[in-house]
Amino acid sequence: MDLGYSLEKWRAIALLVLGREAAARAVFDGLLRRWPDDAYALASRAHLLTEAGEVQAALADSRRLVALRRAHGGTWFNHGFMLEAAGELAEAEAAFRQATSLSPELDRAWYGLGLVLIRLQRYDEAVVALKKNTELQPMSPYGWYQLARVHVDRAQPDEAVKIIRHLKGFEPKVAAQLERETGLLVGKAAA
Repeated sequence: MDLGYSLEKWRAIALLVLGREAAARAVFDGLLRRWPDDAYALASRAHLLTEAGEVQAALADSRRLVALRRAHGGTWFNHGFMLEAAGELAEAEAAFRQATSLSPELDRAWYGLGLVLIRLQRYDEAVVALKKNTELQPMSPYGWYQLARVHVDRAQPDEAVKIIRHLKGFEPKVAAQLERETGLLVGKAAA
């Protein structure tokens, strides 16, 4: 890349900071006309397209990006996230599985996989993915919340109660939300 590329990239970043997404998108369009395989510009434009509700255009950029960066787990995670949001669940599952294969430490990919599997009503597999997410990110309530919900859906209230009790130790608001939503009232966490 040359100085012109760097200047245009920084111009796009400045426009984003100023909240001028349409102008930044025009800069990314220009970058991609000149450097069609630029991963940064593709990822940035895909993000802007997603925010603008242009899902199919965003997915086209994302598909191009994963073709260019086949060995990058984060790229597959982002692709899976876009696919899941678009309701393309089978493709989203495959993208999240690729992300977890390439980057097993990527907790967000395990969480995304769990959400897709929940939407597909494949609860046993969702439990496995969400447990991996909570192992990697034990203090984040999101995986725990979804895991408790899956246990309720699987008619395993005792497992959900254990999670609610666990959450009371560090995320009492999330625990209270789960109690309200599930009707499972749980006493204080054991000392």
